[in-house]
Amino acid sequence: MIQAFGLTSNSRKDLPPAVDDVSFEARAGRLTALLGAPGAGKTTALRLMLELQQGRGITYFRGRPLHRIAHPSREVGVLLGDVPGHPARSVRGHLRMLCAAAGVPVRRADEVLEVVGLVSLRDERLGTLSRAMDRRLGLGCALLTDPHTLVLDEPADGLSAREGRWLYGVLRAHAEQGGTVLFTVADPKEAARTADRVITLEEGRVVADQEAEDFARTRLRPRVAVRTPHAARLAVLLAKEARTARRSVEVVREDGNRLFVYGSSCADVGETAFRHDILLHQLADEVGDMGARAAQSFAGVRPDPGFADDTDPAAEPVPVAPVPPQSTRDDDRAPDPAVDAPAAEGEAVEPSDQASAQGQPGPTPDAAPNASPTPSPGPHPHPLPSLPPPISVRSAPSPLRPLRYELRRAAGVGTGFVTGAAVLVVSALTAVFAARVGHTPQSRLLAAWPRELPLPPAALGAGLLGALAFGDEFRHPALAADRGTVPRRLGLLAAKLLVAAVTAVVLALLTVGCDAEVLYLVYGRELARVPADWLSLGASWIGLVVGCAWAGVLAAGIFRSTTAGIAAVVAVPVVVVPVVQKVLEGPSVRTAAGFPLRLRELLLSQWPFGGERYLVGATRMIVQPVGGALALSLTALFCAYLFTTLRSRVR
Repeated sequence: MIQAFGLTSNSRKDLPPAVDDVSFEARAGRLTALLGAPGAGKTTALRLMLELQQGRGITYFRGRPLHRIAHPSREVGVLLGDVPGHPARSVRGHLRMLCAAAGVPVRRADEVLEVVGLVSLRDERLGTLSRAMDRRLGLGCALLTDPHTLVLDEPADGLSAREGRWLYGVLRAHAEQGGTVLFTVADPKEAARTADRVITLEEGRVVADQEAEDFARTRLRPRVAVRTPHAARLAVLLAKEARTARRSVEVVREDGNRLFVYGSSCADVGETAFRHDILLHQLADEVGDMGARAAQSFAGVRPDPGFADDTDPAAEPVPVAPVPPQSTRDDDRAPDPAVDAPAAEGEAVEPSDQASAQGQPGPTPDAAPNASPTPSPGPHPHPLPSLPPPISVRSAPSPLRPLRYELRRAAGVGTGFVTGAAVLVVSALTAVFAARVGHTPQSRLLAAWPRELPLPPAALGAGLLGALAFGDEFRHPALAADRGTVPRRLGLLAAKLLVAAVTAVVLALLTVGCDAEVLYLVYGRELARVPADWLSLGASWIGLVVGCAWAGVLAAGIFRSTTAGIAAVVAVPVVVVPVVQKVLEGPSVRTAAGFPLRLRELLLSQWPFGGERYLVGATRMIVQPVGGALALSLTALFCAYLFTTLRSRVR
């Protein structure tokens, strides 16, 4: 169950807090609705519960606050707004990436796709999904880890009545299996139809906490909607006849020519209009909303029946009978294959009108368009949509889990491949142009790094890919739905650094190979020769590209922006190198001459396969201005990342 105590958001300037001392509980096995008009504080309350927003109060999920749960995504399934995924990632790839992050089997993604009816759209990109399909995918993400609790913000927002019935049927099935479901809703009729308990918010405070039956009886009232050009005259006549017959009738005017008549019927209103030759444009039975505080102000009996205008301060509620379940009508939209086709894959379609009238998720196929299903609050006696099978075995924490996630994240979109191809093309053109102009050493031609450029294209491309590793996390926070920010775990950082390093090495080798091949084709074998000191030059080249990639990863992780990651990479040769050169050019009493010889003597023994040569090459790279500046920048960025990680854990 969910227990929320004293949820209060921080107020800004002179404005009152959006949520003020909200306390409630949502029990297991039931659907609990958090009802309120837009701006009432529903979403803010959910964000406070999930620790996505700073404020006061605490929420317990089965007796534990969220920050005390080792794996929050396995305990709480969350749907807040649209699915926070990269628009170029496929539906199936997104779910598989989340499976890798949560440590659940990859086959779970296919099981969830089948339940939510997205099997036929598994290869579609997230950016091309309709609103209805996005809500289905969001529900699938919430169910992916087989959580006990579901916290959903307006889950049926933008859905048709048919899709809404299906969605609430899935939520009902989850509750029937012992789960806890809490969702927000703005329509009181929808709350009365779908929930077992309704908690009403108004201006950030709880004004009512009721069972669905009590909520429907005290807040919803049957009424007759009338539209006529003679609204004022008809209102007076209805009030006069009610006083004559000593009946409790209330008439409320809206929008000039619109009336709402409480305590009467369509037949009585129609006969009154017919007897007095009043033209009617609309006459229909409906259920009216008495307002958020109807449960508190319900008085039971009205002493003086009669006419009451909506501006009359003396108007009081009239006694009402228990409200029958409000009927809903599906929207009059054209058939959409993308929406209607998955019915056989994820929806339970009842064969009879009676089943549809009791709120089942699938409507009767041959039902008339005007047939209005009348769902009733409380448990549903009919079969509900199937849920994904439970996860019987929880995988133990594995150091490979962040690595699997990072590999699926990087390979799931084509940004890395496009960037790599662009780097190879730009590098080859730069090498050809620099060779034609001259004044560039042959070793720099292979790297496409003329002296006029602060960094070669390969280093800039590696830095961009490194910056995207964390920048995309903050721009499309797939991991942040349950905690609000991208987790600053060292395991995730190590996985990103490893993948960025491997990508940078591959990019560096491909760049040199492509540049050498292009130079050979254009200018002959002379410019494509392998330098004599290729080992040290290769170590320096790979170290430079890997260092730029790591600088992009760390800077984007610290400043939460891809742009900041690229800026940190460019700042190394533009800002840090001049500072390092100025320091090194200062007067020095001692020099590092003979360092390789003394290093070899210190090691006492020869390394196998000439390992000391690699060490000497790395040392030469570090003592160079760019290498030293890059090493200094990486050290500073890594320390800053550790500091922000420790600070977030302390908070």
